[in-house]
Amino acid sequence: MNSISGSFGVIVRKEFSDYMRSWKAIILIVIIVLTCMGSLYTALGNIGEAVKQGGTDDSFLFLKLFTVSDGALPSFAVFIGFLGPLLGIALGFDAINTEQNKGTLSRLLSQPIYRDYIINAKCVSALFVIGTMLFSLGFLMMGFGLIFIGIPPTAEEFSRIVIFLLLSMVYIALWLNLALFFSVRSKQPATSALSGIAVWLFFSVFYNIILNVVGRALSPSSMAMPDQIVHYQRFMMNLLRFSPGELFQEVTMTMLMPSVRSLGPLTFEQVDGAIPSPLPLGQSLLVVWPQLTGLIAITLIFFMLAYVSFMRKEVRSR
Repeated sequence: MNSISGSFGVIVRKEFSDYMRSWKAIILIVIIVLTCMGSLYTALGNIGEAVKQGGTDDSFLFLKLFTVSDGALPSFAVFIGFLGPLLGIALGFDAINTEQNKGTLSRLLSQPIYRDYIINAKCVSALFVIGTMLFSLGFLMMGFGLIFIGIPPTAEEFSRIVIFLLLSMVYIALWLNLALFFSVRSKQPATSALSGIAVWLFFSVFYNIILNVVGRALSPSSMAMPDQIVHYQRFMMNLLRFSPGELFQEVTMTMLMPSVRSLGPLTFEQVDGAIPSPLPLGQSLLVVWPQLTGLIAITLIFFMLAYVSFMRKEVRSR
């Protein structure tokens, strides 16, 4: 039993080393690092102007490193939301079918190890790669910020940044598990890669176009009551939240911008008497708790689909 349990760690280390040596992962990680360094340069050059503009979260300077942009380059958080899914898809689209086509999967299953160790080890090793990259970039951003700003981050700022990095891992793991599922179901890596990219493009581009068409068809008239307008806006926002990217954007915005107090339309009665002030960390988590739960649930569902498909998959030896 101990030898079987130790084999899981061996598989994880082997998969981790394969990921770190694969050209597809190296190229994409280099692109993400370069773009994030460009975002850091933009943030450091414009953080002073962002502070001069005022706001309710002026004291959270370190959080501005992850959100400030001059319009030429997006912020660090936006880059992670855009390029993160591509990293997850790149790490998972050929995880299973490539080994099956080479005949190594059947030889691996002939060893005295549990079948689910393979799919679990591939997911865990990919998460190690994602976590190493994200936390390295995040702490590098904070290190440069400490050098240029000269003020250390507060405990709440540090906690918000760590939570943001963990949520980014969950978001990228969502696309990783989706790519693993396509890798199990498809015989060719090109098919699984195109399937994952197609889903990403649908939610990144076409889903918003479809919602715009639906929104114009269902939009209330100019004579509609305020309650009808609020109900329409809430309905459209709930439809938009079926996109994982929208859920991640709302969670990121709330974690890195403490001044965000609500993610939906508010009536005049709700706004009246409210004091504009940043929310503490606990209250910000309560605001995005439904979105956070949804992201974790979708990630687990995709992993469950990949897990069940792999356990039922017939692997024939060559």
